[in-house]
Amino acid sequence: MTQHPQPPFPSQPQTMPGMTNKMHPTPDHGEVSYQGSGRLLGKKAIITGGDSGIGRAVALAFAREGADVLIAYLCEHEDALQTAQLVEQAGRKVVLMSGDIQDAAHCQAIIAKAVSDLGGVDILVNNAAHQASFKDIAEISDEEWELTFRVNIHAMFYLTKAAVPHMGPGSAIINTASINSDVPNPSLLAYATTKGAIQNFTAGLAQLLAEKGIRANAVAPGPIWTPLIPSTLPEEAVKNFGKQVPMKRPGQPAELATAYVMLADPLSSYVSGATIAVTGGKPIL
Repeated sequence: MTQHPQPPFPSQPQTMPGMTNKMHPTPDHGEVSYQGSGRLLGKKAIITGGDSGIGRAVALAFAREGADVLIAYLCEHEDALQTAQLVEQAGRKVVLMSGDIQDAAHCQAIIAKAVSDLGGVDILVNNAAHQASFKDIAEISDEEWELTFRVNIHAMFYLTKAAVPHMGPGSAIINTASINSDVPNPSLLAYATTKGAIQNFTAGLAQLLAEKGIRANAVAPGPIWTPLIPSTLPEEAVKNFGKQVPMKRPGQPAELATAYVMLADPLSSYVSGATIAVTGGKPIL
């Protein structure tokens, strides 16, 4: 109950997309706690948004489980280099690729880079996301609405479409949905709408790919302490972040890593079309 930081948190405004080293307290990605056991030995994984937050925790866990990793990110080079160091310290190969996944051609290039530099694609983690908060629908510009969809759902389609031809039976696609998929926050209207689309996309994709032996699942995080929070939410929301769930605190990125590992693990061969909720006790039904 007390091993992880609890609100209230200090004021810490940041510009999007936010930086890990400017957060107080610093997020826990499992640097000390996560111990691997070879569950993903020899696998080749792509993680979008792998520079920080949930993506960093997943990259660290995958590497310690034996996977080589391509980390796709926008422009947060310092965070990406820190994540790469964690992967290398685990004795695995890491490839960094910056760029904007709104662009279908860049998404295709990410997959091609993994094939050429890692030798294939066994796991695709569609994790990168954009969010911004607004009090009134009139404040949401058409450009903001379209940006959110391009980053959060269009890119997921582009990446998956490009990856599937390179994925064999036993491969896994894991999409980051959200508690907002089922319990939308009105101040995150565009973001929440895309997260609902991701859950539906995952459910349909699992059925479409079943005959190929490729599994598709989603993880639905609740409030998680990542750079996205101080860079996109109002100061008061940051101060009390996580108090709205039964555990009365935000989750740490490290607390999600095991869900992604389980869904990537070949032993989870009958798990497809599922959404795993990691929400601090807030039910998703």
